[in-house]
Amino acid sequence: MLQQILRDMYIDPDLLAELDEEQKQILFVKIREEQVRRWKQREEEYEKENVSKPKKHPKQGAKKVDFLKGRDGSEWVWVMGEHKDDLSIEQILEREAQRKALFQAEEEAAEQRKKKEESVLYQSIHEAKVMVAKMEEEKQQRRQKEQQRLAELSEEQKRLRRRSMEMLDTVKKRRSTEIYSQWKETRQKLEKQAEENSKEVEASWKLQEQKAKEADKEFRELAQRARTDYMESLRRSKIIVGASKAFNGARPLSECKPAIPPKKHLQSNSSSGGGRTKPRPLRPRNRSMVIDWFIREEKAKGVGLDPCTEKVAKWFHGVISRQEAEQLLADKDDGFFLVRVSERVWGYTISYKERHRCKHFLIDSTEQGYQFFGVDQALHKSLAELVQFHKETPITVSGSEKLLYPCGQTSDPPDYWELFQNQQAESTTL
Repeated sequence: MLQQILRDMYIDPDLLAELDEEQKQILFVKIREEQVRRWKQREEEYEKENVSKPKKHPKQGAKKVDFLKGRDGSEWVWVMGEHKDDLSIEQILEREAQRKALFQAEEEAAEQRKKKEESVLYQSIHEAKVMVAKMEEEKQQRRQKEQQRLAELSEEQKRLRRRSMEMLDTVKKRRSTEIYSQWKETRQKLEKQAEENSKEVEASWKLQEQKAKEADKEFRELAQRARTDYMESLRRSKIIVGASKAFNGARPLSECKPAIPPKKHLQSNSSSGGGRTKPRPLRPRNRSMVIDWFIREEKAKGVGLDPCTEKVAKWFHGVISRQEAEQLLADKDDGFFLVRVSERVWGYTISYKERHRCKHFLIDSTEQGYQFFGVDQALHKSLAELVQFHKETPITVSGSEKLLYPCGQTSDPPDYWELFQNQQAESTTL
């Protein structure tokens, strides 16, 4: 508010009436100081302006005086004391004396105010120092009390810990004695029971040994009887073969050798798409082997085709890598999936988008059907049936991998074109 009064050089009369005499004097001094400051500022600005402007030097010998003229065109002249409002010399001197007295009074009031403010400030500083010293003393006393209390609590805690350790040692010794007694009794019982069991086992072993001897004797008798029956059957067969030799000239049965069965690793593994004459390795060695396997065995089964439309399913893709599958699913939402021909196994891989990442599940292709790799996995007759089943049922028990949205082709030609070169298939896109 003081800054606004000094800026406007005006104070509301109602507000001035609320001030006491000392505040009025202080306000008057502040206004007077502001007037003097502004006057000095204007004087300095005026002097700077006059200094900055170059003075014009009149020509030598040229003098000119201009007089103020009145309405009649003649020079205007004023004689002090002739006008009714003119003051006398005494009045002017008296006013000047009053002005000086007022200025001296203002200076004295400003000096008194300054001394009073310094006195009040000194008293306030002294009182603040006394208060700070008192607070510091109280703080020091409080700190000493807290330290003393902490020391007492520490001693009490140590005493309680010693008492607790003594009680714990007593309980530990008593419990150790009880456990040892129980262990000793248990050991005696076990030794007694083991001795009784040993006797029972020995008796049982003798009985089993006797039964084994009897069974062995019976087995030898059965073997002897079977050998006798076989020799009798062989003798009869020779008689029959010898009798039939006269009619068809066949060789005796003793001279015929049975056919050697094929070895397991050379047996052909036929499928609905045609049998394989050569065994395939456990894993495909390259991409061409995978394509040849699909065309020769899987294509005839209708793998990759939609059962309803008999066209390539939207979710089916060719022999693409894991990185390519993740790129196709990168901008898709959770639940999108695709089925691609795997390069690692004789089967397929489901690539599934879930929570800003991709999961990959291997599918094994066998003569019996299609199933995920692992133990106790459900077997499906076709790949389309497996996909349809997992649209409602999650792939894993702990997860929620339902095949909700198929991810189609984004390239032309589609990535499965080399698998269906001889078949007209409609490319499906997003």
